[in-house]
Amino acid sequence: MARGVTGAPGAPAAFLQRHVDDILGAGGIALDLACGRGRNARFLARLGQRVLAIDRNPESLGELAAASAGLPLQAVRSDIEREHGIPLKTGSCKTILVFHFLFRPLSAEITRVLAPGGSLFYETFTTDQRALGHGPRRAAFLLRPGELATLFPELRTLAFEEGTTDGPRPRATARLWARKSAGPT
Repeated sequence: MARGVTGAPGAPAAFLQRHVDDILGAGGIALDLACGRGRNARFLARLGQRVLAIDRNPESLGELAAASAGLPLQAVRSDIEREHGIPLKTGSCKTILVFHFLFRPLSAEITRVLAPGGSLFYETFTTDQRALGHGPRRAAFLLRPGELATLFPELRTLAFEEGTTDGPRPRATARLWARKSAGPT
């Protein structure tokens, strides 16, 4: 169920809105990794979800903290690219969100931090973005066709799609919803 205005500045990602009931139903802590100004983190926190938002930019985190006063949201500064790690305990997050961020060496760390039975929602740019004339252009920031699902071999893919959105500023992205095994049964 969509609970926001898709496409409006500062609105949560449409992919997140499509899966919000799955996230809220899971409970636990949702991690918004490389959250920027926290549009997705704030969206979930306003719905009562406990959220941990991590980014390296202190100005963005300051804006997020000011905009989320009184919400179940904690903003943490960490340069996860430089440190090559997520400063959280193994299995501590029931949901992990990653939007418009790609640092391939973190794939195993994302899997490590995800709780058994937890879900990953990941959306970022593909190499087709180059043809659109805006956005990232470097190979390090762009997924190859079909690559996203292969970055998380220990997770079970529940939904995967790639394509280009319509509109005044189209985006070529890949989107993944994947779940970690709940463990031995």
